[in-house]
Amino acid sequence: MQHNIFTTMRSLKIMDGCKGTQVYALNPSGPTTGTSGGGGVGDKLLHHLQDFRANSIRSKSNRTFQATPNSTIKIAPENLLPYGLPVTDLLEPHIESCLKSVDFIGTLADVYRRIENCPQFEKFKVYLEQCAVFRGLSDPKLFRRSLRSARQHAVDVHMKVVLAAWLRFERREDELVGYSAMDCCGRNLECPKASLVSGYDPESVYDPCTCSRAPREEGNDDILMEDEECSTSEEDGDMSFCIAGLEIRCTRYDIASLSRPFRAMLYGGFTESRREKINFSQNGISAEGMRAAEVFSRTKRIGSFDLHIVLELLSLANKFCCEEMKSACDSHLASLVCDMEDALSLVEYGLEETAYLLVAACLQVFLRELPSSMHNPNVMRFFCSSEAREILAMVGHASFVLYYFLSQIAMEEDMKSNITVMLLERLQESAIEVWEKQLAFHQLGVVMLERKEFKDAQRWFEAAAEVGHFYSLVGAARARFKRGHKYSAYKQMNSFISDYTPAGWMYQERSVYCVGKERMTDLNTATELDPTLSYPYKYRAVSLLEENKIGAAISEINKIIRFKVSPDCLELRAWFSIALEDYEGALRDVRALLTLDPNYMMFHGKMHGDHLVELLRPHVQQWCQAECWMQLYDRWSSVDDIGSLAVVHHMLANDPGKSLLRFRQSLLLLRLNCQKAAMRSLRLARNHSTSEHERLVYEGWILYDTGHREEALARAEESISIQRSFEAFFLKAYALADSSLKPESSVYVIQLLEEALRCPSDGLRKGQALNNLGSVYVDCDKLDCATDCYMNALNIKHTRAHQGLARVYHLKNQRKAAYDEMTKLIEKAQNNASAYEKRSEYCDRDMAKSDLSMATQLDPLRTYPYRYRAAVLMDDHKEAEAIAELTRAIGFKPDLQLLHLRAAFHESMGDYVSTIRDCEAALCLDPGHADTLELYNKGTERVNEQQK
Repeated sequence: MQHNIFTTMRSLKIMDGCKGTQVYALNPSGPTTGTSGGGGVGDKLLHHLQDFRANSIRSKSNRTFQATPNSTIKIAPENLLPYGLPVTDLLEPHIESCLKSVDFIGTLADVYRRIENCPQFEKFKVYLEQCAVFRGLSDPKLFRRSLRSARQHAVDVHMKVVLAAWLRFERREDELVGYSAMDCCGRNLECPKASLVSGYDPESVYDPCTCSRAPREEGNDDILMEDEECSTSEEDGDMSFCIAGLEIRCTRYDIASLSRPFRAMLYGGFTESRREKINFSQNGISAEGMRAAEVFSRTKRIGSFDLHIVLELLSLANKFCCEEMKSACDSHLASLVCDMEDALSLVEYGLEETAYLLVAACLQVFLRELPSSMHNPNVMRFFCSSEAREILAMVGHASFVLYYFLSQIAMEEDMKSNITVMLLERLQESAIEVWEKQLAFHQLGVVMLERKEFKDAQRWFEAAAEVGHFYSLVGAARARFKRGHKYSAYKQMNSFISDYTPAGWMYQERSVYCVGKERMTDLNTATELDPTLSYPYKYRAVSLLEENKIGAAISEINKIIRFKVSPDCLELRAWFSIALEDYEGALRDVRALLTLDPNYMMFHGKMHGDHLVELLRPHVQQWCQAECWMQLYDRWSSVDDIGSLAVVHHMLANDPGKSLLRFRQSLLLLRLNCQKAAMRSLRLARNHSTSEHERLVYEGWILYDTGHREEALARAEESISIQRSFEAFFLKAYALADSSLKPESSVYVIQLLEEALRCPSDGLRKGQALNNLGSVYVDCDKLDCATDCYMNALNIKHTRAHQGLARVYHLKNQRKAAYDEMTKLIEKAQNNASAYEKRSEYCDRDMAKSDLSMATQLDPLRTYPYRYRAAVLMDDHKEAEAIAELTRAIGFKPDLQLLHLRAAFHESMGDYVSTIRDCEAALCLDPGHADTLELYNKGTERVNEQQK
């Protein structure tokens, strides 16, 4: 129970507020509300200026708009919409660039089976496929977990180098000030030195690497080398190599031991075997280089030779097949590659001499410098062309995973660039497995569609469909439509819907090729099957706008913003708000979307979001920083996450270096499930931290969120050792509570939270700590202590404490009081889907059904209502309806708990094949889920009994 409470701890973190102990909230004027009639607004907007072009509009989305400080220029309201209003004709659903199966649960089950049954040395390949499958899901932690597993089971150096660099990129350490590309995180999993060690050792990847250990003393070796370099004399040597008039005295036996060609030359039937002096001037090695070769023939060490000498030895080793000397040179040169300059200067030597480790070391630098190295032509020339890929293949460094990694970054940087196309073409050339071909062909289709090369896009999409990726038929239909074949596109999607189990995205795509009521019918069906698709809401909202029903348009787009916040939907609502002259609402949404994407371009990519902020500011009430804190307090108390984000964005505009604000911004974004943006804010908080103890806390959260719990705890403890702070104690408490169910751990967590409360903090933050402390007290059955915590939290307007207090009342068998507490939360909170869900636990079945229906309507991604309704149906012996209820939700959210429950239902009905399939899919999402493993083993036993 304790674990369940603390998994929500991060999502309940409070925003920083005013510094005093008592806060008097302002009552700002609310935004103007719209009506469905519009009152002539449409006529007013028809004559907006179409030729308005602000000088500061940026044409590239990767540039940041610099606003003029303290601007007081008055902008006429008509100029706030220089590009007019959105129209339905310009709206199109997004075609996903990842793998998308028409039977996703079957795909998950298949991947799990193959991971369990394949040989150990082949596991990394299946984990890579799992990465591609998880790429399309909203939870990035699943992708990162698969990527770690692939690295864990990697065998050769090339795979280790690529996967370790990819793991580093997923954390975006390139954005952390003070970190270099070759810095080590302390574990073999991502250590650049460990990646250059060949061999299969999956158990060691999470061990501390050698980087943190004391360097080995090399003084004795140097002395030994100096002695051995001088040991060959006229008396000791029995032959000489003559180069440029110089004689290098050698021992014939030692030189012959270097390789079979040398042995044949010195002991075979060649004339050199009978000569004491051999002319070696035509073999591309200097006298100094040959002297080094003589030393190596005796010592088997490269020692402290200069770089150019080692390169000569490498060339000689290749020419005379001296494998041991080549390996030593290769390893030594690889150890010298520390930065981009080294890599660029040595990589061509490595490619020319087929030095596997040297090329791996250079490749590692190139990959760990991403994404900046993507813009370096001196780097990309080693990857982009077919000839470059062939050269890499000769050295053992061209693979599908390499080009998969590179092409994904290229697509993020610029979908339409030539580099993106070339890397995807190399990806296609590297594809061997069926899923690899599906991915490469499909992504080439997506990029060609973006580049408006519709014929090529159709060809690639159809190629992907031919190898089994049937979602690519959506892209093929779109390409046909763009080429003017609308009816052909409609027929293709119509046939698709007939051939496969209907999914929301199928009807969404077919709607593009319909008109009138038929289009709306398809869009409504799409929403019914998959309420998470944003395009149907956007289309319906813009349609209402075109009918001059702006208030209804806002209501429609609100339906998805309530549970799935995205920049495009916020932009649309801001557009509508401007049309209603609700400039406060518009500014709120623009600030929020800029928090999600700081480089967002508004109005079909024609105006930078920051510029629109400057245009809107003169039309709203201006706040100083103190007033912003009050506004933030007010919005937080009403659980208005988007409004809180907007206020924080405003505050950061006044004080961009405030790490505390960046941190609180990251917590809000996590609550909104915007993990990518949250991690970016957290990195900025770390970069702007002004003290060591503060920086350690932010680094701890970064490590925790990327799966490094022990390192996060170490950062928290180090921060506390420097200075006791609220955030350090809170981080430590959370990291401990989230991973342990032991009673003694609960006692320690209580102590940590009490220590946090003793540290200086603001009222809002203390409310959060009190709420979390109350949760732990409940787990320890200290209900009176929990009540005190929740009441104290409510006294400082921590509204979510109503939920904890309701839980206490319920445990005290005061069900009516629990229900009343949740009712208070519903009334106060703007985002109240979870409150409806929790209130259902404290009322009778009919009222619970009503509350859960409302919860699903507000947030269809919440899984408990589906599970509850399915359980009720099973209790009423309506098995088929119960399965259908779960299947509906699984269709758009393949959730572990939903799959486990459906598997249990199948098992109770004697359908053990379906039980096993759902268990395998669930275990693909979480291989360690004990209840599912038990059910899986039971189902497997029953199937085996039936077969016998």
